[in-house]
Amino acid sequence: MRGMAILLGFQLAGHVLHVAAGVPLPAGVLGLILFAACLFLGLVRLEWVEPAAGFLLRHMLLFFAPVVVGVVAFTPLLRREWPAVTVGLVGSFLVVLLVTGWVASWLTRERKGRA
Repeated sequence: MRGMAILLGFQLAGHVLHVAAGVPLPAGVLGLILFAACLFLGLVRLEWVEPAAGFLLRHMLLFFAPVVVGVVAFTPLLRREWPAVTVGLVGSFLVVLLVTGWVASWLTRERKGRA
């Protein structure tokens, strides 16, 4: 129960930061950044959240149910707009793939330069 409270607390902190401070990142991403920072700094111990995180991972399929319902609900729109959706999905996938490759390449060059 403590692990779930910690995880939800970071989600809430991310939401508060997003709304109150106007940080232009999604609340979930902000909460995750805060959570990771606290893990690295030792403010939160992995043992505290591991059971709750494992439970959430085991039941992750339930989190995709709204997506499936949305696809079913918007099937006529998706049939009509499938070229735009496909280009958007493939395009964003390629951009993420290329940027990740460039960053990894740059980081490995930087690391070799220091050695």
